[in-house]
Order: sequence, then structure tokens, then C-alpha cells
Amino acid sequence: MVNFSLEGKVALVTGASYGIGFAIATAFAEAGARIAFNDIRQELVDKGLASYREKGIDAKGYVCDVTREDQVRALVAAVEKDLGPINILVNNAGIIKRIPMTEMKAEEFRQVIDVDLNAPFIVSKAVIPSMIKNGGGKIINICSMMSELGRETVSAYAAAKGGLKMLTRNIASEYGEYNIQCNGIGPGYIATPQTAPLRERQPDGSRHPFDAFIVAKTPAARWGTTDDLKGPAVFLASSASDFVNGHVLYVDGGILAYIGKQPQ
Repeated sequence: MVNFSLEGKVALVTGASYGIGFAIATAFAEAGARIAFNDIRQELVDKGLASYREKGIDAKGYVCDVTREDQVRALVAAVEKDLGPINILVNNAGIIKRIPMTEMKAEEFRQVIDVDLNAPFIVSKAVIPSMIKNGGGKIINICSMMSELGRETVSAYAAAKGGLKMLTRNIASEYGEYNIQCNGIGPGYIATPQTAPLRERQPDGSRHPFDAFIVAKTPAARWGTTDDLKGPAVFLASSASDFVNGHVLYVDGGILAYIGKQPQ
């Protein structure tokens, strides 16, 4: 029987106070895992803890800037003290700055790279020794369709997520012999409160132009939901994926497979 259970596992999901990270952590808890998460400010951690409690989940929340090695080491030590060794890591924390490349400051570019690429390196590096000691583990990096595609105004994000795809492959290459599987999830366009304004109906009842664009580019003809990411995440965190390594699973409704509709 294929085993999707996470019973007895400890999962650390970075930046999981809300959104995609929260949905993934919730799915892990429903599959039996104990949940730890971080965010960069106490008020965000508190908000996340309240949301988990509403779901009946006894999560542990910590304040940590995942770009800071000293803070990450302290986070990992605290999780191990409170819950035990980390079996599952999801590098979810991320930012995006939508600025045309020629208008973007190098400092802004570096900030996106720091959060979206350097931080997954730092956090993975912090948990891998314990995973080796304990006979294996699962690392899931939240990549993006921008790991494969470019788009105007997201040069830093695309560079970071492209790099994260290759970091995923390299962790798999370097530590696969220790029974560590490192894979990525590449979400498509996901309906969240942050994207709600892009999906509002226009005064004449028509779709928002960006909404119409996304639906036309997606064979599933809809936006994804955070629930669409739960099954793939549990699969990659469970023993069902023990021989899946260095792979990015795109949960995008088929966008990357599709050239788009012919203009009418």
C-alpha cells in the first residue's frame, strides 16, 4: 500500500503564517505531522498561530529572518528542542518586487535573491546534518513558473526561482545517497486574497483583463487554489515519493504545457 501518512513526522514550513505555506502546513498536520513555522515579525507569527488554532492544529510559531544564518540556527535548535528532529522542510518564505529591470536598484534585486534563493540554501544547510544523522528527510522548495518562464517586471524573482530550481537539483545530487529527497513545487496562478483584485468583475460584468489572460492561458480554465497544492505537497513529504528526487512538480493547471489559444 502506498503510504502518504506523515504520522510522527516534524515539519518546518518557513513563512507559513498564511497563504500557500499555511495551506501546505495544514495539509501536513491533517496527514499526521507536527508543525513548526516561522515569520519575520511576532505579529505575523501570532496571526498564524490563531489561524492554526481555528483549524484545531497545535502549531509552534517562531520569529526568524531566514536570510540570517544565526537566526536560522537558533530556529532549528528551538524546533528540535520543542518537537524533535526536523523530518520535512518546506522553503516557502519569499518575496516579489514587480519593477522593470532598468528601473530596479541593485539593492532591490539583491533583496529578492536573498529571500528567495539564499534563504532556502541557509535553512536547508541547517537541517541537512540532522537529516543525515536520522537516516533521511524531505526538502520541498517552493519554486514558480518563473523557474521556467520570464515575464516583464520580475527579473529578480525569475532569477531567484530559476536558481532555486537548480539548488533543488543540486541538493538531490549531493545528498540523495543519505536518503534525502529534495524536490520543488511550482505553483501556477493561485487565487488568494492578494490576487483577489485581479479577479474582480468589471462594471460591465466582464472579467478583469489579467483574469481573462490567465484563464485563457490555463487549460484548466481557472485559477488554482491553495487546496490544489495540498496533495502534491503531502506526496513529496511522504514515503510515497522516496524515489522522486531533484524534480519540480508544477501545479499550474497546464500553463507550461500550453502554447495558448489562437487569436480570434
